[in-house]
Amino acid sequence: MAGRAGKLLRAQTGAVIIAAALLVSGEVRAQSAPSSGPLNFLGNLFSKGNEAAPAQPVSPAPSAPGSGSSAALPWSGEDGASGHPLMTASAIREAAANFDNCVASMWPDAARRNISQESFQRFTTGLSPDLRIMDLLDAQPEFTKSIWDYLDILVNDDRLAKGREILAKYKAQFDATEKAYGVDRYTIAAIWGIESNYSTQMGDRSVLNSTATLACIGRRQGYFKDEFLSALEILHHGDLRPEQMRGSWAGAFGPTQFMPTAFKRYAVDADGDGRRDVVDDPADLIASTANNLKKDGWQTGQTWGYEVVVPQGFDYILADRAKTMTIAQWEHLGIKRAGNQPFPQVTEKGYLLAPAGAEGPGFLMLQNFRVIMKYNPAEAYALAIGHFADRLRGGAPFVQPWPRQERELSRSERLELQQLLAQRGFYRGTPDGQFGGETRQALRSFQASIGAPADGFASAGVLERLRGH
Repeated sequence: MAGRAGKLLRAQTGAVIIAAALLVSGEVRAQSAPSSGPLNFLGNLFSKGNEAAPAQPVSPAPSAPGSGSSAALPWSGEDGASGHPLMTASAIREAAANFDNCVASMWPDAARRNISQESFQRFTTGLSPDLRIMDLLDAQPEFTKSIWDYLDILVNDDRLAKGREILAKYKAQFDATEKAYGVDRYTIAAIWGIESNYSTQMGDRSVLNSTATLACIGRRQGYFKDEFLSALEILHHGDLRPEQMRGSWAGAFGPTQFMPTAFKRYAVDADGDGRRDVVDDPADLIASTANNLKKDGWQTGQTWGYEVVVPQGFDYILADRAKTMTIAQWEHLGIKRAGNQPFPQVTEKGYLLAPAGAEGPGFLMLQNFRVIMKYNPAEAYALAIGHFADRLRGGAPFVQPWPRQERELSRSERLELQQLLAQRGFYRGTPDGQFGGETRQALRSFQASIGAPADGFASAGVLERLRGH
């Protein structure tokens, strides 16, 4: 996500479970803190039928002219799952009734950004609240998918074939971009493929209408006010036309899903035509995505990481993003590269990721993996991008098998697991059914107490052990 819909709600990814927000909407960036990259990710993959039918339908406000299918499903009319006071049904209705006044009140802020009154009136006329977005903002799906299921979906033969076609078709643009920014073309192509399936699934909501809705209604108004005003700036400056700015419910748009604020930071006019067109101009799109990665710290000539074999009896407390060591140090602890291959540079520094625990493959993640996570703060996303890029350059599939016999816990089971950990003194947070670092650490402590590998992997078997402990 080139527009880092920020880090408003930090994307929470468990050892194997991808955060709920990731599955239902794919708007990881809008759910995390301000950053800089695209927002769509898995939401684009499941764009057909990924919005569960709401209970007790309420007629939505009329959609803005040309807003496409933004109101395809009505708002549920229910309180948001977050419990935030601005997400109660009554607060949403009250804010929606004041929507026109809210938009008009942003004129002084727009003027301070050198947006003309003519542009402000032209682009805000006809906007209306899309209340369905409130359900998506607070969505908490009952089920999630395993990381291997996501990888199967994201890195497949059809997508790889399309990626190779893109690399060949725009070779000149990729050549120029690599020379100018030092960013690997295969990574850019992988982001393009995963974010929008090569421009075929970019979202169809009006970015201006969506960000205006979120700027005036709900619990993230401050963040989305900046996105809304930034969208107005883009249109006022003429970089893009309103019909080009269509995308996700959180405002990400284009083949690599820029948020408006990220567009302002990273978009470049690569072909010198006077416009920064990241939607329909391949040169601008490729260069802008590369500029995003470069400014986020991309290291030229370095890979994202390596698949590794973790030895039996390994202390998984070391599998932590905060515990960085040189590859030589990891080798000293028994970590080996998968496929009996040597590491190119043992002085490189990385951290160990074991997304499926002791039963699955391990990965040593380098600086460029962290950069990809700035683009979209989810380990599953970054792993998919890195692996997709490797496959595009001719690399092989992962060597080690995933524990496909394991099933993902439902949200109610995840909540129960946290509650049981809390009852036994291992977890001190508030059970919410979402797994972050605190839950994984509590789970590791419980696993160690029963003599199991303390890998923090939330399996159905561990839940059964907790129930009977």
